[in-house]
Amino acid sequence: MKQLAYLNRYFWKYKWHFLSGICFVTISNLFGIFPAQLTRNALDAVAGNIDSYRLFDGFQYQDDARSMLLKASLMFGVLVIAMALLKGVFMFLMRQTIIVMSRHVEYDMKNEIYSHYQKLDAGFYNKNSTGDLMNRISEDVGRVRMYVGPAVMYTINLIVLFILVISAMLSVNTRLTFYVLLPLPILTFIVYYVHDLINKRSERVQEELSSLSTFVQEAFSGIRVIKSYAREKVYSKMYADQSERYKEVNMHLVKVNALFMPSMLLLVGVSTILTIYIGSLEVMQGRITIGNIAEFVIYVNMLTWPVASLGWTVTLVQRAAASQERINEFLNTEPAIKNGILKHDFEGSIELKNVTVSYPQSGTVALNNISFKINKGESLAVTGRTGSGKSTLVNVMLRIIDPDKGAVYIDGINLKELERKHYLSQTGCVPQEVFLFSETIEGNIAFGMDAGTDRIKIEEAARNAAVYQNIMELPRGFDTVVGERGITLSGGQKQRISIARALIRNPKLLILDDCLSAVDTLTEETILQNLNRLMKERTTVIVSHRVSSVMNADHIIVLDEGKIAEQGKHQSLLAAGGLYASLYHMQLMEEKQDGA
Repeated sequence: MKQLAYLNRYFWKYKWHFLSGICFVTISNLFGIFPAQLTRNALDAVAGNIDSYRLFDGFQYQDDARSMLLKASLMFGVLVIAMALLKGVFMFLMRQTIIVMSRHVEYDMKNEIYSHYQKLDAGFYNKNSTGDLMNRISEDVGRVRMYVGPAVMYTINLIVLFILVISAMLSVNTRLTFYVLLPLPILTFIVYYVHDLINKRSERVQEELSSLSTFVQEAFSGIRVIKSYAREKVYSKMYADQSERYKEVNMHLVKVNALFMPSMLLLVGVSTILTIYIGSLEVMQGRITIGNIAEFVIYVNMLTWPVASLGWTVTLVQRAAASQERINEFLNTEPAIKNGILKHDFEGSIELKNVTVSYPQSGTVALNNISFKINKGESLAVTGRTGSGKSTLVNVMLRIIDPDKGAVYIDGINLKELERKHYLSQTGCVPQEVFLFSETIEGNIAFGMDAGTDRIKIEEAARNAAVYQNIMELPRGFDTVVGERGITLSGGQKQRISIARALIRNPKLLILDDCLSAVDTLTEETILQNLNRLMKERTTVIVSHRVSSVMNADHIIVLDEGKIAEQGKHQSLLAAGGLYASLYHMQLMEEKQDGA
């Protein structure tokens, strides 16, 4: 309950739902108690009227006695039906308060967790898998909802029902009450034990189902590779093996479930037999009436299912506590990137002073004492071999990660002091790994804009990214749905749509992180010419391993193993004959070989 104490604020927030639910539970149980007492009175009245009917045998009063018997039976029947209807109404209201409250709590928790996810830094996502994050916001929250809703509702119902029923039973006969309740603790223990087995085997079923789902998802995602290597039969066999394991654990679960109902019925039957046997002895001794036996049988049936649900309820609480612990672990995680408060309109100057970045998990020093400055309206190009730290440099400039040492200055202001959302609203970034959403091309281009973006602006951005013609050749043009992760488009098309997404924002700072690798040289030249026109008086950072993409920049930095190996303009770097020149001549030879 220590972990679940976090939920107390939700009980307070929805206190009227909760308190109303308790009232409705109590009233519905009262209307459950009254029929048992009506049944007792009805049977006793019928038994008395039958005696009167027999007593007047052969007299004219016999017809009157029969008429009274029928009227009394009809009256009791109508009252029982009325009580049942009223119980149903208040049970409906009970669920409409407590279960609805649990849905509100579920909604609030999912929003709270998702909002917290948005605040956490990139390092958090590097350490946690997507599947785990999804489970905490779906499966774990669902289990917590089962505690807030059904578990709380059934617990309140059990407490209220026990108080009402046992009070009523004790007021009739203490000895009979003891024998009637004798099997119920045994029933609770058996149900708890069976539910514990069910819970463990259900978890195993879920694990196998997750493995099976992961296998199928991976197979579908890589279907082209599977078909290319003619591995369909192998994967079919692997799927059959996974399915067999899933079937086996399900069969184990079914066997345990098969024990549940027989054990329930057995103990209910034992309670009923004890009620009739002990009750008959009490009747013979004149302590109770026949109607009391019927009343007690009804009480036994009223208590059976709530007591049986106790084991299930305890399981719900245990599972909710484990899930809430996992949720609390995330909610207590503080973002490594602390947001600033200063809203500054970017003018164009960026400076890095002695920036060092390392990744503790791998022990890699991605950037080592990097310093440079970009003035307003200039273009900076960053190149180097794979793994030289180019993408890390972009992450530092966008404040996706903070440097271990040194600082980044925007117009002379430390980037840590700036309000991050306001700063990023003035930037446009095309990442190395292009991600398109499963919606229309128009929606993907206008992703970073407000709703209702002008179609003319979208088309203009597509032209500047040299992808307009490709889009218009598609069957539905800009209304074409690109599929999951843009699977229906080529790599070059995805990169250019991503560039259009950045350009439509009219950014003051544009960062291209090796996003022209999948386009041909002619298209690359067209895009760069458009960028030179659009980004006049603005700041541009182009990161690429291709020299053709960076050669026209105002300033070029060459990274090697996280350090600045060279910097300068294209011609001076070629003349220096260093790493840049080596990369340039190597790529020139590759282009000649491809042309040959």
